[in-house]
Amino acid sequence: MTTQRPRAGNLPAETTELIGRRTELTQVRRLLGGSRLVTLTGVGGVGKTRLALRAATEAQPHLRDGAWWVELSPLQRGALLTHTIAEALPLADQSTRPMIEVLADYLAGRELLLVLDTCEHLVAECALVAEALLAAAPGLRILVTSRRPLRMHVERLLTVAPLPVPENENGAAGKADAVALLAARAAEAAPGFAVTNANRPGLVRLCRRLDGLPLAIELAAARLRELTVAELTERLEDRFAALGDTDDLVADTEPPWHQALRTAIGWSHELCTPVERLAWARLSVFADGFDTEAARAVCADAHLPQREIPDVLDALADKSLLTPTPGGGPRVRYRMLDTIREYGAGWLRNLGEEHTLRQRHLQYYQSLAHHADAMWMGPDQITCYENVLTEHANLRAALDFCLGEGDGHTALDIGGALWFFWFACGFARDGRHYLDQALALDPTPGPVRAKALWACGVAAIAQGEAEAVLRLAGAFRPAAREETDETALIAAAYLEGGSLTVSGEQQRAAQVLDASRTGRPVRGRYDAAWFLVRAARAFVHVHLGQFADAAAVADDLCTECARRGETWAHAWGDYMRALAALGLGRPGEAMAHARTAVKGKHRLHDSLGIAMAIDLLASATAASGHAEQAARLLGIAEQIWHTLGTPQMGMPELVAARQACETEIRRLIGSDAYKTAFHSGYNTDPDTGIDYALYTPDTLRRSPLPVNHPPGT
Repeated sequence: MTTQRPRAGNLPAETTELIGRRTELTQVRRLLGGSRLVTLTGVGGVGKTRLALRAATEAQPHLRDGAWWVELSPLQRGALLTHTIAEALPLADQSTRPMIEVLADYLAGRELLLVLDTCEHLVAECALVAEALLAAAPGLRILVTSRRPLRMHVERLLTVAPLPVPENENGAAGKADAVALLAARAAEAAPGFAVTNANRPGLVRLCRRLDGLPLAIELAAARLRELTVAELTERLEDRFAALGDTDDLVADTEPPWHQALRTAIGWSHELCTPVERLAWARLSVFADGFDTEAARAVCADAHLPQREIPDVLDALADKSLLTPTPGGGPRVRYRMLDTIREYGAGWLRNLGEEHTLRQRHLQYYQSLAHHADAMWMGPDQITCYENVLTEHANLRAALDFCLGEGDGHTALDIGGALWFFWFACGFARDGRHYLDQALALDPTPGPVRAKALWACGVAAIAQGEAEAVLRLAGAFRPAAREETDETALIAAAYLEGGSLTVSGEQQRAAQVLDASRTGRPVRGRYDAAWFLVRAARAFVHVHLGQFADAAAVADDLCTECARRGETWAHAWGDYMRALAALGLGRPGEAMAHARTAVKGKHRLHDSLGIAMAIDLLASATAASGHAEQAARLLGIAEQIWHTLGTPQMGMPELVAARQACETEIRRLIGSDAYKTAFHSGYNTDPDTGIDYALYTPDTLRRSPLPVNHPPGT
């Protein structure tokens, strides 16, 4: 292993100190040193995820390409497993190649650790994916957490046991990990709490009664706000004696729940007020967290009034049943541990409310999708992007529920409203996955199906699937003629013209785009269509060598985007401006526009747009005579392209431009200097690379990137 780029990875922050587990950490290190697939297994609440996070954090600096965390608990269906892994990695390939092939190609030359967290509901799917990826990538190691093993011959198991507890109540509590955990969490719940000679026997007795299970201990510790150790222990003893009716709810789940955990959760449930219990059950419908607004919309009714929701959430957090995490802006999001959510889901079924709550969940996220669609082409675009990205798992859950219920109409409605997420935010594969199923499920004509056809078409454009786009355009155009919304025909022109330009048929594309008679933008169901047509028209002008016309169209596009306070289409307009300026022999102007495009694309984390803009910036920089900086920019862009799958998307025009840029740089400074500068860019971390791209050549001469040579060069 090497120590290149030590910060590579996406591991969650460790928000609490890991108590104990030194022996287990040593075992994980040893197992990962001798095996490429290690599974941490054990009962729910034993601390598999926390141990995996610490082990991955320790391993991260020693892996050239870092450690990457894949959270699988929100994923309900195995069909999107490979998509979820790709989304966790810096991999944004949206082509139609099977994602397992894309992952295999991406990982093949890399040395990294992949952590698949919470796999018990996807064991068969995880085993198939792990087998394929390990075969393709010799430098890959996989660390799994699961209540059940994957049962693969290369798998090495470590059963995570509860924390050790002293054998007698007068034992050395300070040396017992379970007691140390209880003391630490008690101090958080009740500031000033400390282990004393008087309370040590009670702490030991309590930990022994809870079998050293970390989650059970943490739930118990939360009660020390209002109870003494002795009172808490006595009440838990009573709870064990009364173990029965409420535990039937989860007693036969697979694998069986540990009695101590069942007791701790059941007792926590009993100690909740009726309103808190109801909220706990209803909140279990959320796939991956929620905020107060979502909780109000989905969970509130006459039995659980909206005004009480904030206090109920605070009460559940105080009892360690919810975990508050910072959200976007002033909002706080709450998450529920899988084990806690499963208990709540059992109660929800027992109450006969599961279907009702899932319908409410669906309606809330359907409304969220429509609101984001309406706000997309305006000043709140970045906020829309962040909100939808945050709620991605819940949107998936809503779509899965629709399809599982045979409700293709609602799935089409949500999928159509999320066109921008599929097309502009790098989730074209998700969009095609859901929209293809929904379109097949509900053939009923009308505005909802029409919008879904268009959304599927623009997702196919993002994937470079010209034939699929033409087919969808053919289905959409007659539907658009039936629309009273005048933006529908502009949307149809974009689908057809976009597919033609991707296919290289620029003259035909120009005819289709010009026939749309776009004039000035108007509001409608396809609000973005005018902007997309203008961007496509500028691109066609560039392909036809009509650079002045391209500049005029791009200026028009950017002016309207600026009037609306919009970012995404504006960045494409700046990209077109840069292309046109370079074609007109104005490299300085091209550089300025390209940097503006990089800045806009970076705000939306649009890796494809960033890579294209930096490639273009490199060409303009080379044309300005700054060859060394241009070589570094090519290296920065190449690193991003390798996260996308196929460099330059395989488009002949982009490949030719990149090759021409490299040839010119080599001519100006020689091959050795080119290699040195290129590798300096390629080996820098992405954020530093993007910062570098945003500086002018004069600034870069004063503050160049450090030169880093990769192994073997």
